[in-house]
Amino acid sequence: MPEKLPDLLRADGVLLDLDGVLTPTAEVHMRAWKAVFDDVFARWGIEPPYSDADYFDYVDGKKRYDGVASLLHSRNIEVPWGAVDDPPEAETICGIGNRKNAAFSTSLRSEGIAPYAGSLMLIAHLRDSGIPLGVVSSSKNAQEVLAAAGIREFFTVVVDGVVAERDGLASKPAADMFAEGARALGVDPASSVAIEDATSGAASAAAAGFRDIVGVDRGAGPDALLAAGATCVIDDLARLLPTTDQTETA
Repeated sequence: MPEKLPDLLRADGVLLDLDGVLTPTAEVHMRAWKAVFDDVFARWGIEPPYSDADYFDYVDGKKRYDGVASLLHSRNIEVPWGAVDDPPEAETICGIGNRKNAAFSTSLRSEGIAPYAGSLMLIAHLRDSGIPLGVVSSSKNAQEVLAAAGIREFFTVVVDGVVAERDGLASKPAADMFAEGARALGVDPASSVAIEDATSGAASAAAAGFRDIVGVDRGAGPDALLAAGATCVIDDLARLLPTTDQTETA
């Protein structure tokens, strides 16, 4: 793992992914996807069975429907795309995606969510230091998650799945979402830092021309993150704090 980490206080701005970077909602997403795809695969007789590797390879970091299509395509399964208002029981790309979202929302509302301790320390430090902050998330639940975690106030800009659909932004790994995040925040990607836990997100930030891309290894693996475009990999955002500000985190 490269030892040199970027000095975020010298960045024009910092743009962070949400799920798996700021909050452990990636775990909630993973459970919801597994429940939905286990059911779909069993009913349709799809082999091999769905696995966590499928999540990281085909779903993680992408817009919801693009993730469904990518995974099914990996099994040579083609189904109608459908429409965004398809009911969860519809056997379409959108229906399957909406089924997963219903499972995710139920879990979020019943269990709540808290930010990673190290992530909260970092964004508080950056905000207090006057560094512009934004969130770039493929999730349409980003605003709800940020509010539930009590960290919405830290971010001037949120480019999420709702914005992407409204403005026709291509899903990560395309450059669109991180490029739009930088534009909305009013910063130059070449002088800014992106923080991502998904290979598709690291590739998106690299395509958008970010100077530094910090990979956060929550399961994708350091080698995969570096190959996708990360310039360094850490396991906790507290590692990006100045040494005097670092404390033990859970």
